[in-house]
Order: sequence, then C-alpha cells, then structure tokens
Amino acid sequence: MLPFDNSYARLPSHFHASVLPAPAAKPKLIRYNAALAEELGITLDAEDDDLLAAIFSGNTLPEGASPLAMAYAGHQFGGFNPQLGDGRAILLGEVVDRTGKRRDIQLKGAGPTPFSRNGDGRAALGPVLREYIVSEAMHALGIPTTRALAAVATGQAVRRETPLPGAVFTRVAASHIRVGTFQFFAARGDTDGLRTLADYVIARHYPELNGVENPYLALLHAIVDAQSALIARWMAVGFIHGVMNTDNVTVSGETIDFGPCAFLDEYDPKKKFSSIDQRGRYAYANQPGIGQWNMARLAECLLPLFEGGEEKAVEDANAALVRFGESFQRHWLNNFRAKFGIEGEDDDDLALINDFLGLMHQSEADFTVTFRRLGHVVGGESSTSLNLLPDELAQWLPRWQARLGTGRDPAHIEAVMHATNPALIPRNHRIEEAIAAAIYDDYSYFERLTGALQKPFDEADATADLRVPPTVEERVARTFCGT
Repeated sequence: MLPFDNSYARLPSHFHASVLPAPAAKPKLIRYNAALAEELGITLDAEDDDLLAAIFSGNTLPEGASPLAMAYAGHQFGGFNPQLGDGRAILLGEVVDRTGKRRDIQLKGAGPTPFSRNGDGRAALGPVLREYIVSEAMHALGIPTTRALAAVATGQAVRRETPLPGAVFTRVAASHIRVGTFQFFAARGDTDGLRTLADYVIARHYPELNGVENPYLALLHAIVDAQSALIARWMAVGFIHGVMNTDNVTVSGETIDFGPCAFLDEYDPKKKFSSIDQRGRYAYANQPGIGQWNMARLAECLLPLFEGGEEKAVEDANAALVRFGESFQRHWLNNFRAKFGIEGEDDDDLALINDFLGLMHQSEADFTVTFRRLGHVVGGESSTSLNLLPDELAQWLPRWQARLGTGRDPAHIEAVMHATNPALIPRNHRIEEAIAAAIYDDYSYFERLTGALQKPFDEADATADLRVPPTVEERVARTFCGT
C-alpha cells in the first residue's frame, strides 16, 4: 500500500516525538493526487474514497507508518524561539519513490502533538485548499516545491475567529528538515546532535559530499546554492512566500509552507500580502536579502563543525554568505534573460531588465500578463497591448530589440519566452473563489482551477477567464496563515 522506510524515525529520540493522529469525526475525501501516488509507488485503490479518506485523515494508520512530530526551533519575523516543532503536522513516514528518491509523507491538521503549545493541531479547510492549489501549481511551473498528495474534510469544525470547516492536508517533501532543525540543536549546545543531523542531511540530500574535505562547509555551500536558485525562481514568476522564517526554509531547496503566500498582480517590488507581516519584512523585493539572512543563521549553527579552528570557520562562513549573493544574482539574471528572450550575457542586461521592471511599476502593469504579452510583441502584436507608459516604452523597446539581435527567428524567440512566462498562475482572487465555494461543499471550482494550473504555459480558450487579472475591487489585499 504505502512502502514505508522510515529513516528519520531511526534518529535519536530527541530529534522527534512519537504521536498518533487524532480521529476525524466524518472524514470525506476532497481530492487524491493519483499521479503523484503512482510516482511514489503507492498502490492504494484510487477509486476507494472511504479508504483514502480514512488514511489521509489519520483515522487509519497504514502498515509501516511511524508517526512522529519533528523537533525544531526558528527565527519568526526576526525573533528566535528555541522550541517550535510540528505543532499541527505529523510525519507518517517516508517512501522511496520509483526514481529511488526518498520522500516524506506528512499529515497537516491531524491533531495536537507535544509541540502544539496549547493549539488544537487542526487545520481549516481554506488553508488546506490554498496549499493544495499553490503547491501543485508551483510544481507545474517547474519550481522545486513540496507536493500535495491528498486533501480530506474532517466533518468537524475548527475554532479560529469563527468556527470553520476542518480538513487535513497530506504533504509530500524531499524532507521536512529546516534551517530551524539545525537551530534546535545549536541552541542547546548539542554538537553531537548537530553532527548527526548534518551527516543525515548529507546522506539524504547531498550524497556527493561524502568524503569531501571539510564536508560541513561543503554542506553549507550546497544549501546556499539551492536556496539562492529557489528564490530566484520565485522572483521570476512574481511569487511572494510571505513567511520566510527559518523554520520555513528547507535544507533540500524546496518551497514549503504556503499559508500567507501570494502571486503579484500589478508589479510592485514592495508588495506584501501576509496579514502578520506588518512591516514588510518578507515583501517581494526583500526575499533575496532574507534568504541570505536565513543562510547566515544556518552558518552560525554549523560553525562548530567546520575544520581549521574558530577564526577560519567564521571566515569560511562569511565567504559562503557572499556566495549566496553572487549565486542569486546569476540565477536571477539568467531567469529574467529567458523571460525577455535574451541569449548569452551582456553587461547592460541588468539595466535593461531593471528599466523595464521600473516601467511596469510606474504603469501598475500586471506582472504575468505583461511578460506574456511581451512574447506576443515579438510575434508581431502591437506593443500598445503591454499597457505601459507610451513615451517610456518607446525609449526602451529599441534597446530590447537590439539586444535580441538580428537573424533570429521571431517565432522561435516567442516560443522560448512563452515556455518561460506562464499564461496562468494561481491568482489570489481565484483561490479565494474556490475556497468560498468549497465552504458550501462545492468543489467544482477548486477542481477546475487545480486542473487548469497543471498547464500554466497554455493559452487554451477554456481557461481564458482564469487568466484575467483581478479588477481593483477583486484584488486580495491580505492573506493569512492557517494550516
């Protein structure tokens, strides 16, 4: 059924706490990702809704599961908490998928754990649907991300500001090890625990580092590279994570935790959506800097493991943080060059790209629509379709056209741009519409939106309405944590 092989459960007992999911009153399957299940080697009957609801609500514990809550710490909006842990998430176990890759299977919202801090350990329906929609959309966009295996309604209410329908989300991840996991051991001065965790991460995520000189410094470099590449990918599609706390940063380089996330509509580098991000710490343009800050916290944890003494360790850690900035800039430029149809490298590319982004900001232009239409301009469409300030656009266009070069096939350039610039993203107002309908047990819009987002680069007539940006009245100004 589920071919478990639970390596994290075999780590020392202070890495986690054993816990059983709390029963759900009347579990009902909302959606099961049969394609992902096949990839994972799971052989459950995809037509047996009752069985799936029982397993993925936590009511039925599948054979081989070793349910546990992981211990970790974390900086939350800059303030350090030495013990957080899985307060509403239970790791059922791990499977080795059909490609040989080890994957976690975790229930979110399946009841309290020893780390719940007086919380109920439950999740509301809305955040579960949001995470399902966005995580699968990110995967379709080609961005490293945790995945959605199932969503189940619990048949019981959870109390937030008002009673809300409850649900359980099943998340699949390369692992759930975070920067905050390292911080948990560092805060306790547990060097042996740090070394055990680092060795586990190397074996699981970066086996190529086995046997290298100074392996823990090499691990820091590998995680720095993975995070810098990931955040550059976010920036290229206008994604705002919303809560880049160190406990929400995976060492595997996957996007995790979609509570208050959102995608840009009109381009604004200072844009934020999260209701708890009062000062814009995690605003769109701040994400690279926060990524580097989070890597600095990881480096602090790993210092005792580096070779060559304290002074050399600090020097090596600082060099790794400089590497983050260089790596991010390289990835960001390459991603945006592709968005503009540019080949090769030129010293003036950064200015060309930033000037266009500045023009978009002045014009309050939609991020996704503008880049998609820019590809159509290459194909012969009038540049007026971009809806940008005409005088400024007239000055910019010749620079871009000169940079594209002569002799290149416009149809090829357009195709390359359309393979990079999505036509369809999970718009905030569309997600809210899907949630609003689901509250009344109507999942048809959720199904339609989730299905359409699996082909984000298509411009099918059937999804034309989903591609339309929100009106001013439809714009979602705030998003909320919840799962």
